[in-house]
Amino acid sequence: QVQLVESGGGLVQAGGSLRLSCAASGRPFSGYSIGWFRQAPGKEREIVAAITWSGANTYYPDSVKGRFSISKDNGKNTVYLQMNSLKSEDTAVYYCAAANCLGCIFKTSRQYSYWGQGTQVTVSS
Repeated sequence: QVQLVESGGGLVQAGGSLRLSCAASGRPFSGYSIGWFRQAPGKEREIVAAITWSGANTYYPDSVKGRFSISKDNGKNTVYLQMNSLKSEDTAVYYCAAANCLGCIFKTSRQYSYWGQGTQVTVSS
């Protein structure tokens, strides 16, 4: 079992930045691919970034490309989501998720087995 804990959410003005962290614990984390998702009220959960365990490959949807950046510190079992130039439409609960698949980039929530509890990001305009 893998446990994921997100942190770093909060209230920020439009144009500002936040860095979210996802700390993993439990069974050995080696080989897991990680995704960051978000879900706004009344909307479906959507992916905002994904990264393979090696960090060699990443994915961003067009809605955040150029503004968000995913990175990882394998030594700390932690994945980060740097969010810049935030917009009001980025307001959502942000979740990190893990999939036991070496080298995979998964873009849908059903492909991930482990989820954190989420952290709220609110961008004021």
